[in-house]
Amino acid sequence: MSALAKTRATHPDQIAFTFEVPQPATLPAALAGMDKRIARTVSEALGGHDRNVIAAQMTSLLAEDVTKLMLDAYASPARDGHNISFHRMCALIAVTNRFDLLDRELRAIGAAVLVGDEIYTAQVGHITSEISRLQQQLKSLQRMSPTITRNRRK
Repeated sequence: MSALAKTRATHPDQIAFTFEVPQPATLPAALAGMDKRIARTVSEALGGHDRNVIAAQMTSLLAEDVTKLMLDAYASPARDGHNISFHRMCALIAVTNRFDLLDRELRAIGAAVLVGDEIYTAQVGHITSEISRLQQQLKSLQRMSPTITRNRRK
């Protein structure tokens, strides 16, 4: 494997990020059933973790009581009256480090997630795009601009 290929290899902990532009949910019923979908997402975030430990970590992070029973209810699509609040969902994502799940859910409404230093990658893309746009503008101006030669004496 070449050195370049090694530097471009995806780190195994990197979430699956897509560069497809998320489309806002604007059609009628575009978000219908989202409560059940979020319950499944909560269940995915909890998968493989001790729910008592997650509840304790969320309690510490939020400075409010979160129990294993609450997490069980949030993770059940059949428990309509027990939807997770947004601040608790954020805490759950933070303690489980499942930003990929948050990204998936936010894409349903037209947004996407960047985590930590990933913002630098987005800035690099933005700056590269701006440089390209300005280079195109420069080329266009260069094609139209005359040579300035007035009042020159030898």
